[in-house]
Amino acid sequence: MKAVEVAGQPEPAVPKSAPAKPKGRVPPLRAAPQAPAPLRARAVNTLDASWDRRLSRGLVSPDSSVDLHGHSLASAYDRLDFGLEAAIGRGDRVLLLVTGKPPRPESERPHARGAIRAAVGDWLASSRHSDRIAAVRTAHSRHGGAGALYIVLRRSREKS
Repeated sequence: MKAVEVAGQPEPAVPKSAPAKPKGRVPPLRAAPQAPAPLRARAVNTLDASWDRRLSRGLVSPDSSVDLHGHSLASAYDRLDFGLEAAIGRGDRVLLLVTGKPPRPESERPHARGAIRAAVGDWLASSRHSDRIAAVRTAHSRHGGAGALYIVLRRSREKS
C-alpha cells in the first residue's frame, strides 16, 4: 500500500543519528584565518568633552561665518566650499555656518524650507575639505541656534 499524504500536515520528522565521536585525542579547533582589518576610518566627531561643553554653552566665538540664506542649492554648495577654503587658509578653528532653521515638524510636506540644511551634512562629508573638519555641532542660540551650525576645523599640522 502507498502512504497517502494529507494536504497541510507535515511529514513526521525522522530523528538523525548523532555523529560518531572520533577516538583518541582531538586537536583544539582553530579560528579561521581572518583578513587583515581595514584601517579604521577617522572619527568624524573628535571633540573632547570640554569642547562640547563650551560649544553648547555658547562660550566659543566663531572665527568666521558663512551665510547661505537666499541661495539655490548649487550656489550654496559653492559658497560653502569657498568659505571652508578661506577659513582653512586663515587658520580659523570654528566656522559658523548659517543655514536657516529646519522646517517645523507640523509643516506640510513637501517642505518649502530646509533644503540647504538637509543637504549640508552630505556636502561636508563629501567635501574636498572633509579631512580638515573635526566636528559639526548645532550652534548656541546666541549664534543662530537651530538655524546655524558650528564647523570645528582641525588644527593644521606644521611639518618641521
